[in-house]
Amino acid sequence: MGSVKSALTIAGTDPSGGAGIQADLKTFQERQVYGMSVITSVVAQNTLGVQDVKHLSIDFIEKQMDAVLEDIFPQAIKTGMIATVEMMQLIATKIAKTNIPYVIDPVMVAKSGDSLMEDQSRKAIRDVLIPLATVVTPNVPEAEILVGFDIKNQQDAKKAAKVIVDDLGAQSAVVKGGHLPGEAVDILYDGNDYYYFKNVRFDTKHTHGTGCTFSAAITAELAKGKSIKEAVELGKAYITDAIKFSLELGQGNGPTNHWGYRLKGLPNQEGEIK
Repeated sequence: MGSVKSALTIAGTDPSGGAGIQADLKTFQERQVYGMSVITSVVAQNTLGVQDVKHLSIDFIEKQMDAVLEDIFPQAIKTGMIATVEMMQLIATKIAKTNIPYVIDPVMVAKSGDSLMEDQSRKAIRDVLIPLATVVTPNVPEAEILVGFDIKNQQDAKKAAKVIVDDLGAQSAVVKGGHLPGEAVDILYDGNDYYYFKNVRFDTKHTHGTGCTFSAAITAELAKGKSIKEAVELGKAYITDAIKFSLELGQGNGPTNHWGYRLKGLPNQEGEIK
């Protein structure tokens, strides 16, 4: 089977399984990468929204990180919900010593609209974590917070990706187009070139955890040695299938289907080939 690659996610939890640590670990597994996790916050949430958040102590987060890094060293790391400045500073110190691909999903607002990050943390993420990033994967609202201007169209999204790389210091940025009108186009800028990942827009509310899942898929591919462009391309294909083959679970914004890619070309319950 060869050498198994591993990836580490550092994020908050989702007890309903659609987002956060749980979504990341499912995605790593489906992408054939051994998944590990460090929990920053324990979140009471489901498809209807966030009910409560409890942050773990800085000391305990550090102990979790050391436990992983001193034993099973990962080939890539991603961060999701990092709620406080102190957490960011600790994580940045650890990641800066690793010299491996690092993906940031700058989780600031839940799909339900609930804020998951303190205001000062939104500012700190730009200065503390983004300069270390191999890939940053903001959606439009998150990108607007990072760059400080409105994003109304693809030209604005291109400009935002360029600012995240050229001004904020990331190696590359993918500004996701799901919030913009028209076809869903994700724009990747790697410091030299722009790449466009287009897909049809699915009429579904079941998109809980899409950001976590997309960034985790990119992380898994980087852990396997793929280039940034290849990792984003494969991650986009994976999340597209995860949205297309909806599970239709929950009373609100339901989770994506982490094994959706396995259903390509198979007949649905009505006998139709999707």
